[in-house]
Amino acid sequence: MKISLITATYNNAATIVDCLESVNTQTVKPFEHIIIDGQSTDGTLEILANYKHLKVLSEPDKGIYDALNKGIRLANGDIIGFMHADDFYANNQVLAWVNQTFEQAQCDAVYGDLQYVQANNIKKIVRNWKAGEYKQKKIKWGWMPPHPTLFVKKSVYEKFGNFDLSYTIAADYELMMRFLWKHNISLVYIPKLFINMRTGGKSNRWLNIYLKMKEDYRAIRSHHIGGLKVLIFKNLRKIEQFF
Repeated sequence: MKISLITATYNNAATIVDCLESVNTQTVKPFEHIIIDGQSTDGTLEILANYKHLKVLSEPDKGIYDALNKGIRLANGDIIGFMHADDFYANNQVLAWVNQTFEQAQCDAVYGDLQYVQANNIKKIVRNWKAGEYKQKKIKWGWMPPHPTLFVKKSVYEKFGNFDLSYTIAADYELMMRFLWKHNISLVYIPKLFINMRTGGKSNRWLNIYLKMKEDYRAIRSHHIGGLKVLIFKNLRKIEQFF
């Protein structure tokens, strides 16, 4: 199956090479790697120009979710995955695992594990997110797969929609809730480490924690999953990732 990778960039010159090289060293190559750039001014575009195989669109956008939606619309593959500009694959077999699982399981989506590393020392692990097996009822207890590890068939987006831009920081959570809870897509866990994520992303900054929780709660309520209990358990689940 053909995998389309989408990366949103904006002034990511310091990290984009690690991201791109981790894709280029995969034993199974993506069908295409789409870069949606928000008109970077720090040299990101010049770096991207050195990678001739990339499909690059640079224009103003309304934030990362708008950029990712543009990438989804441009994608020509069967499967869509997101590789954030500050992240990099933890293993050169990730896309091979993804492709094999889709071929064998005939599922709508797959996901794996993720670990957080220090932005200035990528060998230093901060959190280790072992997602575990999927059961829909676990969503009521605050469970969700790590979104950066999620690969979904494009047909799912075509049926059930893209990121909801009324969310500024939790549109990925709402989208997964919509796919998994409302539409009950089939999801398979690959118990392997997919992604190294540098700390310091938009939803990891202290000033954004309140907004993130507010939007998470809105998504929980809008999909009739529950209330405050779901939000509390969602955040409590993070504690074990530090040990």
